Amino acid sequence: MYKLIYLALLLVLTPAIAKTQQGIILRKAAAVRTSQAPKIDGKIGDSVWQQATPLTDFIINSPDFGKPSKLNTKVWVLYDDVALYIAAKLQDDPKLIRKQLTARDGEQRQDVDYFAAYIDTYNDNQNGFQFAVTSRNVQSDGRLSPSIQSQFGPPSDYSWDAVWESNVQFTADGWTLEMRIPYISLRFSKAVEQAWGINFQRFSRRLNESSYWNSIDPNEAGFVNQFGDLTGISGIEPPLRLSVLPYVTAGFRNTPTNKGNVKETLRNGGMDLKWGVNESFTLDATLVPDFGQVISDNVILNLSPFEVRFQENRPFFTEGTELFNKAGLFYSRRIGLTPRGYWGIKNQVANDPNLKIINNPGVTQLINASKFSGRNKKNLGIAVFNAVSAPMFATIENTATGKRENIETEPLTNYNLIVLDQALKGRSSVTFTNTNVVRSGISRDANVSALDFALFDKNNRYSLAGTARYSTIKSQDPYDGFTTRLSFRKVSGKVQFSLAQSVESDRYDPNDLGYLQAPNEFNTILNASYNQFTPTKRFLSYRYTLKASNSYLYKPFAWREVEIGATAFYFLKNFWDVNIQYLAKPIWQNDFFELRTPGRSVRSMPWHYVGFTGSTDSRKRFYLGAEAGYATTPAFNNAEFIRYEFSFRYRFNDWFSLTLSSEGSRDMGNVGYAFRREANGEPIIGWRDVFQQTTILTGLLNFTPRMFLTLRARHYWSRVTYEKFFNVDAKGYWIDRPFIAGVDNNYNAYNLDVFYTWDFMYGSRLIIGWKNWMPLDYSIDGSRFQSYSKNLREVLTTQQGKELTARLIYFLDYQKLKKRNKSQSAQ
Repeated sequence: MYKLIYLALLLVLTPAIAKTQQGIILRKAAAVRTSQAPKIDGKIGDSVWQQATPLTDFIINSPDFGKPSKLNTKVWVLYDDVALYIAAKLQDDPKLIRKQLTARDGEQRQDVDYFAAYIDTYNDNQNGFQFAVTSRNVQSDGRLSPSIQSQFGPPSDYSWDAVWESNVQFTADGWTLEMRIPYISLRFSKAVEQAWGINFQRFSRRLNESSYWNSIDPNEAGFVNQFGDLTGISGIEPPLRLSVLPYVTAGFRNTPTNKGNVKETLRNGGMDLKWGVNESFTLDATLVPDFGQVISDNVILNLSPFEVRFQENRPFFTEGTELFNKAGLFYSRRIGLTPRGYWGIKNQVANDPNLKIINNPGVTQLINASKFSGRNKKNLGIAVFNAVSAPMFATIENTATGKRENIETEPLTNYNLIVLDQALKGRSSVTFTNTNVVRSGISRDANVSALDFALFDKNNRYSLAGTARYSTIKSQDPYDGFTTRLSFRKVSGKVQFSLAQSVESDRYDPNDLGYLQAPNEFNTILNASYNQFTPTKRFLSYRYTLKASNSYLYKPFAWREVEIGATAFYFLKNFWDVNIQYLAKPIWQNDFFELRTPGRSVRSMPWHYVGFTGSTDSRKRFYLGAEAGYATTPAFNNAEFIRYEFSFRYRFNDWFSLTLSSEGSRDMGNVGYAFRREANGEPIIGWRDVFQQTTILTGLLNFTPRMFLTLRARHYWSRVTYEKFFNVDAKGYWIDRPFIAGVDNNYNAYNLDVFYTWDFMYGSRLIIGWKNWMPLDYSIDGSRFQSYSKNLREVLTTQQGKELTARLIYFLDYQKLKKRNKSQSAQ
């Protein structure tokens, strides 16, 4: 039914979507074939550059859109049978060029100038590649995709790393650069005449000026659709893209437990493979992967009824996954998760003094994983992901009998994801997604299918988007469910708005490979904004937004809540920014999830929140970001909520910077499930004072453009103090009950991550990692340590886990090996 409706909409609306760029001037650039490759030394001294006509007249995007750039920039483009070559001359006062050393992909909001080239090799106005170089020759690259939401800069997936060359030189009138982008780092068709979209960006940190060769209008929706045209490239063949990255890891780990320290020697080896199946599609595979050297999770004390969503930090699951993530059904942390029976084993042993754990792995071992993705000449994107995780077993011993037992904590599991994404003219697209999880034995299997579309009118002003998804769970108690969403938006211009309606059935469940906090919702959401993108007398830009939502439970149909909000954002002339926010749920709500009991709800109090955020000029050595908020619940003794956050960054020099951030909140009127039930199973709720504090220290020390050290230390503390307890009647109203002692909670989490990274060759890397952590099952007595400082002191003096690892990754490219063999044969 839904497919028929959406296909009908496509037939009606698609003819109106022509590839016209009304209001956008599209420039044209001609690449020139060269018979001699330039030397990539950054000097632009080779005579071959004189063959190309320089591209000039960059136009400011920010802060003063539409005006010519204050700095002169010239760009040249050459190509041959193996690579694209780009040179740029960026005129400026050499004494004023910002030159901070950053980590790779870390140029945003840092004190450094940079130049970027953006290439849309299929000219579909939606997808592309980014190659950027800072004034210190630090590379930054990414994949451009309309599914990526970026707070700063273009919609780029910076986790994608390509192998390419660059160099820079400083001159008497500025700086120059050269790039060599081999075709193995691009995807393009076999057409004799190539038609690519292209754009170039220059960013001057001193002026905070971002300018483009082809104008990027902030009033227009989209980024890639505002590229110019690159012509002149012909007679090139997509090369065989084949590379392997073997790696070895060694180290040790010391984990404190209640029964002494557990010491482990870590040894592992594996290989990543990248194979260009044809000119458009690439197969990425990892064999016996090891994901140990990643940033630790931001663990918290979760009082909510919903699962905490953690950020994905494993490179294989972040690099080149823009197609997989387009429908929002791929939560890769499901793969290699903590075995579902892990905590059951720990609880079983804790409740039986005769049992002890011999082995209980906390991470599911991944056997292999592969990604197949690309886009053909008809702009059809195809992506297939597959991963297999090993069955996991815990071993426990009965100390009274000496008998040992192996218990399966996670079955053999296959994860599969398929995406078909058809890019239409303009910025429109239609996407089909299917996720499938199959487990061995009687464990549950899951399947989710989704159809998404986004249609834009020919002037890129309005958009109609929709989704339809259907989930099936096969288990001893099988069930299925669906969700739909339809939205209409005005996406360009000063005045923008959106109206959306979504429905989730009570049994919709994508969580075997996706993430959904809670189904069973019927929501209407309205957003509107007024945007001033160009400077006025007082501001560089500003934005006002309004939002309102009304939510119901889908089954049985019952009202849940209404929420309203407004924000005012101002970007000041001195490059400070200020944001004022108001949020409210102005009337009593019905919460159908808090009690963790099907068919039951609890009444939740109305509240009003006013918040302020702001930051200083990030060009300065000392940078401050701050947030403060206050809320009150007048229906419950005017209980208060306070939130604050401060972030201090100090840049000591161009090589070293430290950032200290601290955020906290205190909710003195928090009412929720107390994790206790009456003898008859009735849930108990509590009025509690919830305090949370997080402190993070991060450091970056750069030795060279390809060698750096990062540090991140995080301490989290939460204190929960209960004041009263209640039962809940059939209508959700609270009923006083006797006080329960011993329910208060004092929770700490601590992690230290230090990584030294050296890219000693293009594509090859040495990483040395050091980790400290406090065991999750270690508790600190909240009655003795009642302040944040006392808890932090106790954490730092507690015996902690330690891990030291070294990983060597070596890049082997078929084309280079082939060239080397030819050279040796010629000799």
